Amino acid sequence: MHPALPISLVFLGCCTNVVFLELLVSEYPGSGNIVTFTQFLFIAVEGFLFTTGCGTKKPVISIRNYAWMVAMFFVVQTVNNQALNFNISMPLHMIFRAGSLMANLVLGVIILKRRYAIGKYLSVVLISIGIVTCTIASASQVESHPSHTGSYVYDYIMWLIGIAMLLFALFMSARMGIFQEQLYGLYGKHPKEALFYNHALPLPAFLLLAGDIYRHCVLFNNSAPMALPLVGVMVPKMWLYLAGNILTQYVCIRSVFILTTECSSLTVTLVVTLRKFVSLIFSILYFKNPFTVYHWMGTSLVFLGTLIFTEIIPLGKKQKVQ
Repeated sequence: MHPALPISLVFLGCCTNVVFLELLVSEYPGSGNIVTFTQFLFIAVEGFLFTTGCGTKKPVISIRNYAWMVAMFFVVQTVNNQALNFNISMPLHMIFRAGSLMANLVLGVIILKRRYAIGKYLSVVLISIGIVTCTIASASQVESHPSHTGSYVYDYIMWLIGIAMLLFALFMSARMGIFQEQLYGLYGKHPKEALFYNHALPLPAFLLLAGDIYRHCVLFNNSAPMALPLVGVMVPKMWLYLAGNILTQYVCIRSVFILTTECSSLTVTLVVTLRKFVSLIFSILYFKNPFTVYHWMGTSLVFLGTLIFTEIIPLGKKQKVQ
């Protein structure tokens, strides 16, 4: 397959997915659990049918190892979704997740005892400053635009909890990546298998969130009707948004997987980085999210640091990671 196709699908799937997600959370900010559950269920069913052959193909990597990976994956997804309930805007949420390179480098030094070129550390500094700049700018917005409670103290406490949740999810995601890298080093790369088990094994854990998921099912059923494209049948609009989110999430994940088989990891990282930037810009312009000059400065630093990290912008001679 020519790389242009999966690259196009990454931008189409991932960027469109952000649109559907924002449509969902703008209507019901606490709908993250039902969104995550339906995404997991859809990918698990698809993987059960086509990756495991309806359970007839045994996994190469042990279930025990997948269980650890899944536990971290589930926690990261849940915490990221719940952070939106704590005065965290979607642009700030996306910027934090764009700082994953910083977390990976820090944990690489601590856990794997790796040493990196100077450019890598410079990129970490730029990304860190960018995130701090956006965080401070968002803090000033909390002060200027308090929530319906009318209490600045309560708003700040909620916002600080949200920031702590984003930081926890950022470093937990990096730890999961290192764990996955170690597993692939032992057993070889099996991303399709990992994708299935990462989504299938956590499904029983959603029983703990059954009440919240059911409550949002009721809310979705009572949402305003919208005509189903091409058919004309009226369906509650939130279910249409959710269906769009599920399908675009599937296209996004599968396209990234295809891209990893067709291109170098550097190309994949660049595409994903640019996709995040396009999604961020679209979120700001289309949904009219508050974004000050300080947000722009912070965002620029985050993505400049990312490009330096991936050596798209080279600094001196290349050095091998030790």
